[in-house]
Amino acid sequence: MSSDRMEGQVALVTGGGRGIGERIARELAEAGMRVAVTGRTAEQVEAVAKDIGGLALVGDVSDEGTVEQWVERTEAELGPIDFLAANAGRTPESDAPTWEQPVDDWWNTFEVNVLGVHLCCRTVIPRMLERGTGRILITGSGAAYLPGSSSTAYSASKAAAWRYGETLANELDGKIPVFVISPGLVQTEMTSSFPDDLPWTPPELAPALVRVLASGRADALAGRYIHAEHDDIEDLIRRSDEIRNADLNAIRLQR
Repeated sequence: MSSDRMEGQVALVTGGGRGIGERIARELAEAGMRVAVTGRTAEQVEAVAKDIGGLALVGDVSDEGTVEQWVERTEAELGPIDFLAANAGRTPESDAPTWEQPVDDWWNTFEVNVLGVHLCCRTVIPRMLERGTGRILITGSGAAYLPGSSSTAYSASKAAAWRYGETLANELDGKIPVFVISPGLVQTEMTSSFPDDLPWTPPELAPALVRVLASGRADALAGRYIHAEHDDIEDLIRRSDEIRNADLNAIRLQR
């Protein structure tokens, strides 16, 4: 619901200088949160942070020291982090076949999409546990499970991020809710090379979903895989017991 308010709470949004991350940062700020925005492009991060009255943090999410500094600055300048949106992601710059892509470019996709998520989580979790409050959101992708993908680095890294999030939710069950979402197929710089006639997802759906998850109303769905377009979050909240008991909204091997 657009009425979900989180006045004075603090969010850290990685990859918040553009695309889905920017929209999430703006949505959370509109909900009353004080938002720290991270990204590698200073101009973009600073512009978003200025617009929403937030904190701009520039750097590489795959660098441990940088992530630790982000968290320290956020908590020093905005307050304890209530919500982590681990959203930063990338695809290889090269569109060559997998076996011809530069190894550094291929591997850096994992460094950002998986290691970056882990570094953010491992940095905020001890603080959240000490305070007894907090929530974590990981931006996944349909590439983690849908057939037909042609990018081994992106698809495999997003599958790893999903599994990481579900497993982390198990570890933190009853302590810190962890969610993984698919924002759908959204038109961003990352998808700018895709054909115009694809079934594009309205860009406002993922931020609206994140807002609900940040509010705490959907905590019973921690560890579930939630799609911004194909799932009705209000219906899922009502059916949370059924979903957990039947192990729905999960990526599984069926025989």
